[in-house]
Amino acid sequence: MKTQFEQMMDGLNDVEAFLAGEQEGFKAHVPQEVDVKAIRNRLGMTQARFSNTFGFSLDAIKHWEGGRRTPEAPARTLLTVIDKNPAAVLTALNPAPFAAAVGPSKPTTVHVRVDRKRQTPSGVTKRKAYSAEGGKRITK
Repeated sequence: MKTQFEQMMDGLNDVEAFLAGEQEGFKAHVPQEVDVKAIRNRLGMTQARFSNTFGFSLDAIKHWEGGRRTPEAPARTLLTVIDKNPAAVLTALNPAPFAAAVGPSKPTTVHVRVDRKRQTPSGVTKRKAYSAEGGKRITK
């Protein structure tokens, strides 16, 4: 059995080989076991709500949690992502309602228009600017 250091070095060697073009892609490591009940409890969801929210059948959730069945690799992958970043899954599966619940995800842009420099009779240079908030005029 390899030590943790040897496993890390193998991973770094794989990265170097990939960057050098000697190896294509990488292999995802899907966990062999996923604690569905612990994930669901961390999210504070019932079995029914968890199944509806993430697209699993209620029977599958019950069987997984009861130990009668084990999730297949794709389900374990999705469950792992749900465990690590549930917001990413919710956004991907149903972006509109999630965005409405969380608020706007795009940064707000404020446009400011600045006029040319103007020289007053006393020789002082002033600028006229307008803010995006109701077109208020700002003199600089």
